[in-house]
Amino acid sequence: MSYIKEQDLEIYQAIQGEEKRQREGLELIPSENYVSRAVLEANGSVFTNKYSEGYPGRRYYGGQEYTDIIEQVAIDRACQLFGARFANVQPLSGAPANLALYAALLEPGDTVLGMDLSHGGHLTHGHPVTFPAKIFNFVRYGMKNIETGEIDYEALREVALREQPKIILAGFSAYSRELDYKKFVDIAREVGAITVADVAHIAGLIAGKALRNPFDDGFDIMTTTTHKTLRGPRGGMILVREDEELFKKINKAVFPGLQGGPHMNHIAAKAVAFGEALDPSFQKYAAQVIKNAAAMADVFHHEGIRMIGGGTSNHLILADVYGSLGITGKEAQTLLDEVGITLNMNSIPDDERKPLDPSGIRFGTPAITTRGFTEKECARVAELMIALLRNKDNAELKESITEEVRNLATTFPVPERFI
Repeated sequence: MSYIKEQDLEIYQAIQGEEKRQREGLELIPSENYVSRAVLEANGSVFTNKYSEGYPGRRYYGGQEYTDIIEQVAIDRACQLFGARFANVQPLSGAPANLALYAALLEPGDTVLGMDLSHGGHLTHGHPVTFPAKIFNFVRYGMKNIETGEIDYEALREVALREQPKIILAGFSAYSRELDYKKFVDIAREVGAITVADVAHIAGLIAGKALRNPFDDGFDIMTTTTHKTLRGPRGGMILVREDEELFKKINKAVFPGLQGGPHMNHIAAKAVAFGEALDPSFQKYAAQVIKNAAAMADVFHHEGIRMIGGGTSNHLILADVYGSLGITGKEAQTLLDEVGITLNMNSIPDDERKPLDPSGIRFGTPAITTRGFTEKECARVAELMIALLRNKDNAELKESITEEVRNLATTFPVPERFI
């Protein structure tokens, strides 16, 4: 950091401040994680300087012998991790990956069946505020019972039969249970739809064999981010199980359809992260993420706080703090931030409150598991959270919790290497 410090003190101080915040606080946002120093080095490498339009062996500029190496390594490792025949590692993030998918497979007006945002879906699955929703017809499915998290597969089938979607999309942003991928495939085959799993949140848990792989049940395509549970740089990826024609369409949609030169520094960092995820230690990490989330859910259940889906089967929990504690999600987020616990406010199904001041909070265990937390520490963090939210005006308690959070963070520093 010596060059930044000398050249741009303002930016240097902001970076140092963020490093201190991450070091001394506990990160519970389920879509965030820490990367290794090796990933950081690759992300900050000289590949930042290189334009590389095209794909390995088929570039438009010269000087590509090393970019081809890193992109092909990233592709090969991604395919090995997820049991895919093809992978495009160029999408800049999850939303651009989904947009490329739509551009590749749909004509304007075509129908996509995806999870309702209020039931845990993602903005890119057809929320009216997004650009794809202006072009394509999105219809939705949701939970049959929000207390258990059970998806209404009968209603999903009825919508599919009625609307004849070209894509049936399985995936979520704030859903705490595991999907029955086989039922999605059966319904899709009945209506002639392509099956797509957006596994952005759980990609690392799939790669680590802690959750089921949609490809094992016959899904055609997976889209994902490369950060979150996968512990890579911020980026996206599209995987195709075996259909080469689908993959060719996707490649053309990514480039030249929607993106120009790929960010080769990010692709280098993806390759490093995929290599880390192939190490046997990553499977232990993925399993611990789920155990830790279950430990936190047990505390919330014991304390009588309502969780959407009744708990968790993955890495995240969505809790109704307004209904259970009389505090809004926004208030809870702010209070917890002040003691060094970072999470995000989140709407719950059929939420009567507005999205910027919702009833719920969403939190998870990927980042603190990376730091080495086990069930014991995660349960204690849950206890601290609930104590603070129940006693928000108790300054002495707040000070005590702040100190305990800092001690936990000091005891479990962010590791520099994972393998």
